[in-house]
Amino acid sequence: MKDRIRQIMEHEQLTPSAFADKLQLGRAVVSHILNGRNNPSLDVVTRILSNMEYLNPDWLITGNGSMYKSGYDNKNVSGQQPSTTPVNSYQANQPDLFSQTAVSLPNDKPETEYRKEIVVEQPQIQPENTVNQTIVYQKAPERKVSKIIIYYTDNTFETFNADNKPL
Repeated sequence: MKDRIRQIMEHEQLTPSAFADKLQLGRAVVSHILNGRNNPSLDVVTRILSNMEYLNPDWLITGNGSMYKSGYDNKNVSGQQPSTTPVNSYQANQPDLFSQTAVSLPNDKPETEYRKEIVVEQPQIQPENTVNQTIVYQKAPERKVSKIIIYYTDNTFETFNADNKPL
């Protein structure tokens, strides 16, 4: 895709910095794309297609087809009068560079606003089935000591039964 972007710049006779300014991108973004460091993001592709409406999106993205949409040709885009092709809105909005009284026409296309939408779904409240149960606490059986064994360091031991009588 970087080669197709370079081709657009050549046909438009734009330097990388002028191309970045036209698309309202950082110059480093365009430089990184042209040097192969980064691939063009969706935002870059969208800006190219929205600022240069005469470009064929299929050609820009995949390289298939011609560079321009049908009804446009290279002569029409570069600023020369076409023989049979209609004048596009891009060319009509460009001021005359040699006229001192050039008036820029208002842009009737609203600026595209990019936002990330986060959809928050409301949880569906489901009625909980309540179950009333009687909990019976069972007491554990009582435990009693039945035998104690004491080991001594001289390898002897003593055993005591529950009634405290040594064996």
